[in-house]
Amino acid sequence: MATQEVNHPGPVTPDDEPPRPGRVPVLDNTLSMLRDPLAFYDRVGAMDADVVGYNVAGTTGYFVTHPDLVERILVTDEGSYEKGALLQRSLGEYIGEGLFLLEGEEWKEQRTALQPAFYREKIAAYGESMTDFAAATGDGWTDGERVDVLPEMREYTLRVLGKTLLDVDIDRTADALEPLLSALRERLDPRSLSAYVPLSVPTPTNRRVRSARANFEATLDDIIAERRAESAADREARDDVLSLLLSLDDETMSRKRLGHQLLTFLVAGHDTTALTLTYAWFLLGRHPERQRKLHEELDSVLGDADPTPEDLFELPYLDDVLTEVLRLYPPAFTTFRQPTRPVTLGGYDIAPDAQLTIPQWLVHRDERWYDDPDAFRPERWTDSFEAQLPDYAYYPFGGGPRHCIGMRFARMEAKLAIATLAGRYRFETVTEPPLDLAMRITLSPTEAVDVRVHER
Repeated sequence: MATQEVNHPGPVTPDDEPPRPGRVPVLDNTLSMLRDPLAFYDRVGAMDADVVGYNVAGTTGYFVTHPDLVERILVTDEGSYEKGALLQRSLGEYIGEGLFLLEGEEWKEQRTALQPAFYREKIAAYGESMTDFAAATGDGWTDGERVDVLPEMREYTLRVLGKTLLDVDIDRTADALEPLLSALRERLDPRSLSAYVPLSVPTPTNRRVRSARANFEATLDDIIAERRAESAADREARDDVLSLLLSLDDETMSRKRLGHQLLTFLVAGHDTTALTLTYAWFLLGRHPERQRKLHEELDSVLGDADPTPEDLFELPYLDDVLTEVLRLYPPAFTTFRQPTRPVTLGGYDIAPDAQLTIPQWLVHRDERWYDDPDAFRPERWTDSFEAQLPDYAYYPFGGGPRHCIGMRFARMEAKLAIATLAGRYRFETVTEPPLDLAMRITLSPTEAVDVRVHER
């Protein structure tokens, strides 16, 4: 993809400060985030600046929204940045030794050790399970039924993870995982005061998180103990991520790190794909002409059969649909970084303790890169369009060396689910737009997203 020169709002000198929303930023920014974080993001986006300063609850930060600057942070100068204190403070106790938050050589060692679980051929082997679970989800619906799709999609992605991550019946772990995820979503919601206080403060939310985490850890301990009690031959016959983790030596994969890695994959692989599918049904149900085009492609390639990973290469419009869904509603709605040394971005000097917010939500809807940016138009993703699009005008899975390790897994899972369920049903959106969204761990609807399913 092509890159473009970074445009700055007028002449810039190192002493200049970037624009900031609010006449009294600390008060205004903090109250805005507590009231409506998404509206605060949109307010920043309307300022027509590539770097915008803010101060929330005493944290000095900067929104960075030009693709060239995003690429500099995530790729070109990635060694000058780390995930930062905000994420460590929010998630360190749960996944601080997981791949998402590790830094430096430890991160490189863990990434190398875990990479085999996400090789293309390995992921393809999971395809049959993904399709089977999607088909079972559809088999539970009846013609004309009104369905709240997010819980259904969460159950689907949990079943996929249960098979591929742990090789267990997910019903066993769902009762322990869901309360923990629910408590974490509440704790990390920037509209809640709990997002700004340490976990050690005994707020009701923090107490729920601690209780749910203890229950989840106990369940995980039981699964690990049973796996280690198996014969070497039985363990070797398994083909899940837990088996790979258990095959590593104790120095590479301590019990604490094992728990953090598994929770990282469960959180990242569960909610994000479930939300992607929820937004896909919402958008397809609102745009019958695009849904009809998808049905025509599926019927032409698959007939009455369910999809396989190999079929996905013959379904380009399905790929465009997913790409456009992730543009409009990226579950990972922002990326955070913190410089490890003084840096200059867009002509502004940035101190090492500053929090950088690199929001997919704003960059993906920037009219400089996307014509009619709020419209759902899978057809926009032509070769010529992608050729002129700056590389980091689109980054739903992050970017650079630290892009999401499960990107191929997630895209395949989502496409197989869409193809399987859209092959059986036509979706009619019941929930009226716009969706009321909350920026929690992920970009999530605050109310049910209902569709009516019609057998095809």
